[in-house]
Amino acid sequence: MGNHGEKGRGNIVIRAILLGLISIVCVNGTNINYKEALTKSLIFLEAQRSGKLPPNNRVPWRGDSALDDGKLANVDLTGGYYDAGDNVKYGLPMAFTITTLAWSAISSDKELRAAGELENTHAAIRWGTDYFLKCSSRKNRLYVQVGDPNLDHKCWARPENMQTPRTVLQISDKDPGTEIAAETAAALAASSIVFRRIDHKYSRRLLNKAKLLFKLAKSHKGSYDGACPFYCSCSGYNDELLWAATWLYKATRKQEYLSYLKFEAISGYVAEFSWDLKYAGAQMLIVKMIFEGTKGLDLYKQQADSFICSNLPGSPYHQVFNTPGGMIHLRDGANTQYVTATAFLFSAYAELLQKHNQKIYCGKNQFDSTHLMAFAKKQIDYILGHNPQGRSYMVGFGPNPPKQAHHRGASVPLAEANAPLSCPLSFVKWFNKNQPNANELTGAIVGGPDRQDNFQDFRWTSVYTEPCTYINSIAVGLLAKLAATA
Repeated sequence: MGNHGEKGRGNIVIRAILLGLISIVCVNGTNINYKEALTKSLIFLEAQRSGKLPPNNRVPWRGDSALDDGKLANVDLTGGYYDAGDNVKYGLPMAFTITTLAWSAISSDKELRAAGELENTHAAIRWGTDYFLKCSSRKNRLYVQVGDPNLDHKCWARPENMQTPRTVLQISDKDPGTEIAAETAAALAASSIVFRRIDHKYSRRLLNKAKLLFKLAKSHKGSYDGACPFYCSCSGYNDELLWAATWLYKATRKQEYLSYLKFEAISGYVAEFSWDLKYAGAQMLIVKMIFEGTKGLDLYKQQADSFICSNLPGSPYHQVFNTPGGMIHLRDGANTQYVTATAFLFSAYAELLQKHNQKIYCGKNQFDSTHLMAFAKKQIDYILGHNPQGRSYMVGFGPNPPKQAHHRGASVPLAEANAPLSCPLSFVKWFNKNQPNANELTGAIVGGPDRQDNFQDFRWTSVYTEPCTYINSIAVGLLAKLAATA
C-alpha cells in the first residue's frame, strides 16, 4: 500500500426517489449494472482474505496464506484481511473496513437480501470479526499488526508464497493505542447489531469485547504510531472515541454511552470521512438519533450539516475540490476512498431527510433528499464509468476497466507461483512488466484519477492503481440501494 495517508410512507417515497436514479443507466454508451458492481465489490474483499480459505472461496487464484501468523507472539492470529496490494495486516484500516461494511449491512439489509448478497456480506464481516476476537483474546491487550511493511515492500510475492517476517505488534494498558482500540470496538459493536438476530450468542460475544476495548481505549489514552509511515493517525484519537461510543450506544442503548456523547466526547467540523477521520460518520449516526427524539445532541447535527455543505456543489460553503468531471478529490493516493465514503454519508443523510420530511440549509440555500442522493449517485457513477475518460475504475467491471492493479497476488501468474523466489528479481519478473495482471482482481476499486481526471493504468503508479478494502466496504450499502431500484 502507499501512504494513504423504515417503514410505511417514508420508504415508499424513498423508493420513488431511487427509481428516478435507475438501477441500470446508460453511461457513455454502456450500462451501469449496480447489482453486478455490488457482487464484484464483495468478491474483491474475498480476494483480500488471509488465513485458511473456506470451501466456497470465489477467487480461484487465491489460496491459503499466512497460516503461522501470531506464532512469534505465541498466539493464533490467522485470518483477517490484507488491506491493499501488499501482504501486511494493519489493524486500524481493517477495523474501519469492518465497521463500514457492518453499517452497510445494517442500513441496506433489505436491499442486500434482494440482491442475493446479504449472506456474502455477513460472511465478509465475520471474516474480520473472527480475527478481531483472536486479536483481543488477552486481557488489556490488542494485537494490531502482522507483518513487517518495510521488508514486505521489498518483495513482490503472492501472500501464499511470501517469505518475509510476520512480525507482530500490539497495544496494551501499558503501551496504549487509543485510535485502534476504539476503532476495533466500533467494528465489533456495529457487527454485533448485524448478527443479533442471526447468531445471538456470537453477537453478545462481539458486544462484550467491544465494551472492554472501549474501556481500554478511554482509560489508557495514547496515540498509536506503529503503522507509520503507512497508516499514521494524523487526526488523533478523539474521533475514534466518539465513533466507538456512538456504535456502542446504538448496540446497547445504555446511558453511559449516551452520557459520553453528551458530556465527554470531543467532536469537530470536518469535510472528510475516512479510516483516519471518523467525526462525520459518527455525526450522521447521531443525526438519526436526534430525528428519533434523543435530546441534547444538537451540536452534532450542526456538524453533520456542515459536512454536507462543505461537499455539496451549489452550497455557499462548498470547499472540497471537484475534478472537471465532478469527482471529489481530496488527495492523491486511494482518493476513491473519499469518493465512496462521502457518497455513502450523503445517501444515509438523504434517507433520513426523506423519512422525516426535513431539509438542510447551507446559508440561504436549501437542499432536500433528492439533491443529496443525486450527488451520491454521481460520485458512484463516476467510479463506474461516467467520467471524462469513459472508463470504469472497478477491475473487471464496465468500460475499459483497470488491467494493472497494484497488487501482488493478482500480478503473479499461478504457473510461476511455486518457482524459487528472489525478492530483487520479483520486481523485474512481475512488477515492472507493462502488461495486464495475470489474475483479475475482480471488483477492486482502484485509487482512481488525479485532480484533472487523468489516470495511468500501470502497476507502478500505485496512487492511481492500488485498491484498498475500505474503498469497497463503504460502497456496498449504496450499491445495494441503487441495485434495488431495478
